[in-house]
Amino acid sequence: MSCLMVERCGELLFESPDQNVKCVCMLGDVRLRGQTGVPAERRGSYPFIDFRLLNNTTHSGEIGTKKKVKRLLSFQRYFHASRLLRGIIPQASLHLLDEDYLGQARHMLSKVGMWDFDIFLFDRLTNGNSLVTLLCHLFNTHGLIHHFKLDMVTLHRFLVMVQEDYHSQNPYHNAVHAADVTQAMHCYLKEPKLASFLTPLDIMLGLLAAAAHDVDHPGVNQPFLIKTNHHLANLYQNMSVLENHHWRSTVGMLRESRLLAHLPQEMTQDIEQQLGSLILATDINRQNEFLTRLKAHLHNKDLRLEDVHDRHFMLQIALKCADICNPCRIWEMSKQWSERVCEEFYRQGDLEQKFELEISPLCNQQKDSIPSIQIGFMTYIVEPLFREWARFTGNSALSENMLSHLAHNKAQWKSLLPKQHRSSSGGSSGGGGGPDHTDHGTENEEQTGTESVPI
Repeated sequence: MSCLMVERCGELLFESPDQNVKCVCMLGDVRLRGQTGVPAERRGSYPFIDFRLLNNTTHSGEIGTKKKVKRLLSFQRYFHASRLLRGIIPQASLHLLDEDYLGQARHMLSKVGMWDFDIFLFDRLTNGNSLVTLLCHLFNTHGLIHHFKLDMVTLHRFLVMVQEDYHSQNPYHNAVHAADVTQAMHCYLKEPKLASFLTPLDIMLGLLAAAAHDVDHPGVNQPFLIKTNHHLANLYQNMSVLENHHWRSTVGMLRESRLLAHLPQEMTQDIEQQLGSLILATDINRQNEFLTRLKAHLHNKDLRLEDVHDRHFMLQIALKCADICNPCRIWEMSKQWSERVCEEFYRQGDLEQKFELEISPLCNQQKDSIPSIQIGFMTYIVEPLFREWARFTGNSALSENMLSHLAHNKAQWKSLLPKQHRSSSGGSSGGGGGPDHTDHGTENEEQTGTESVPI
């Protein structure tokens, strides 16, 4: 198989943290002037955290930002995947995957709008390419490739960038989580109360934001970055640090791939800004802000989805729901996501303990059990949002299904509490979700991706 090895190394230069990119240094001496509008971060600019520097906080913000990105691109693999996504059965197998697996993946894509879609199985069937495969399929089925005159090779290249910039070593914040959120977003975009008002731009923004909303996530939360004096915390002045990074990284990948280069500049700038507004809405610390606003709209019955601003607000709500929908999935998948997110919490807690930092809420494996964390998260974060979403949808079949799963899963975790408490001292710290747990929920329970919690 003939392959092309591409090696890129570059960085963005800022005149100050709140200003636009001054220039982009890529591929040696090549210099590209940054566009006006949204400052973009270089793709892959999030440095792996050098924990040797954590004890020296005066220098921990000076961790280098250069990171070489090596990508193996196979045109045969792309050609094979693109034929699959267009429904064309290859005449000769390239033996990238067993044909039985490819057939199962095609079958799953035909049911991508079903709420019981198993993203873990789909990721296995696509050989770890669930995000790229899913997005290519959804862009095609929604008619976005034709409407925006997107080049399929360029689209695929951009999606590979996004998928590869997720950290596979993260138990939770990885490309499979992004694919899961994207599939949920697809389901929400089909809700009758919303679907009839959506434009192709709305749909593309919703899918892109879902796919990239956690890109380059380091597996630790904002408080961790702040107390270790990480350069991103300084850059974004401790405000929505990770969400800003996800957004600016996405903008950087869009520009590098030139996916939208053929569109008018005003339109691309608008797309970049709206993507930022959507991704920043996933900051769990803004949960009450969005929930209060949604309740007011529903109480006053003044949502006008013909209006672009109201429509964008509901896209923000839809993305927030998709981001924390794990407790609304069937128990088998919901349980797996819960275990993954708590494993990421515990890893952060172990690092904090190792380097003599204060252990963040929900990150102490000896005190914070998975059932207690999940019950508090469901009670104070998930249930209030999804009840209002159900009101918006008019208690649609999907909304009722999600609330039913949520109630069942909460009961399942409650049934596991006594066993956890007997086997783990201190497990009562989160049990039924008392006042302390409410605080933990808003600070740290970013359980499904709204990474302001300890992930």
